[in-house]
Amino acid sequence: MLPRGVPMAISREDVRKVALLARLLLDEKEIEEMTSQLSRILDYMEILRSVDTSALEPMAHPLELVNVFREDELRPSLPRDEVLANAPKHDGECYLVPAVLGTP
Repeated sequence: MLPRGVPMAISREDVRKVALLARLLLDEKEIEEMTSQLSRILDYMEILRSVDTSALEPMAHPLELVNVFREDELRPSLPRDEVLANAPKHDGECYLVPAVLGTP
């Protein structure tokens, strides 16, 4: 990590290396464009790095997350014959479906 205030410059060679690692085939115009865009992003990151965050508590998400699921409650289920009534095929206990990983 660079000390605060040191601008992070990115070169055309850096862009070529990142493109190679990302398996991207960039022409010279695209390399020039990416160099400019990535330099602007790094400049912006430097601005963000200058903000004092020492009084902020680390967090994983900026919003309060609440579990919206209801509590599990034990309750009676439907009778088996009602559940299987609309099944195209069943054996009286379970649904019957075509085998997908081979023959039974």
